[in-house]
Amino acid sequence: MPHLCSMRIVIIGTGNTATILGRKLKGAGHHIVQVFGRNAAAASALAYELECASANYWSIVDRTADLYLLAVSDVAVEELRKELNLPDSTLVHTAASVPLDALKGAAGHYGVFYPLQSLRKGSDRLPEIPVLVDAGDSATLQQLEELAGSISGQVATADVAARLRLHLAAVFCNNFVNHIYTLMEEWCVRQGLDFRLLLPLIRETAERVQELT
Repeated sequence: MPHLCSMRIVIIGTGNTATILGRKLKGAGHHIVQVFGRNAAAASALAYELECASANYWSIVDRTADLYLLAVSDVAVEELRKELNLPDSTLVHTAASVPLDALKGAAGHYGVFYPLQSLRKGSDRLPEIPVLVDAGDSATLQQLEELAGSISGQVATADVAARLRLHLAAVFCNNFVNHIYTLMEEWCVRQGLDFRLLLPLIRETAERVQELT
C-alpha cells in the first residue's frame, strides 16, 4: 500500500459527492484513473471533466488503482461492494451511516472517507470540506488521513456513531436553516416584500457563527 504522493484513484459514482471529491482530488494532484457509473452518459461526462477513462460495466473497471472511492448512496454501498474484489487495493465509502465493516472482505484494505459538507456538483465553487476518516487498520488510517489532508484543512477520525451524531448536527445547521429561509422567502412574497433585502443580514449572521468557536 503506497504512502501518499500522488494516488491513482477510481471513482465509483457520478453524483454530487463523486463529482466534488473528484474535482478536489484532481486539483490536489492525484491521478483519477477512471470513473465508474451505471449510467454510461453520466460516467462519460464526469470522466471527460476529470480527464480520465469511464466505465459502466464491472468487467472493464481498472484494477490497478491504489484507491477506489465508493461515492454512492448509503443503500447502494452494500450492493456495490459485492461486485468488487480488490485484494491489493484500498476501498473506501463516503457514507455517514454505513459501518466501516460493511466493506470488510471486499478489498485488502478498507475505510471511510466522509465529507461533512453539503455538496452540489452544479456549483462553480469548491467548498471547504471537513473530512472524517476511519479504517480497518492503522496503515490505511494513516493513508486516508494523508489523502484527506491533501484536500482539506480539517481532518478527524470518526467511527460510525460519531459520524451519525455529526450528520444529525449538520441537518440542524444546514437543512433546517435552509427550510426557514424558504419559509421566510414565501412569507415575503405574500407580503409584497423583497426577500433580497434580508440577504446582507443572513450573510452577516452566518459570518458571526465563526466567532462562537
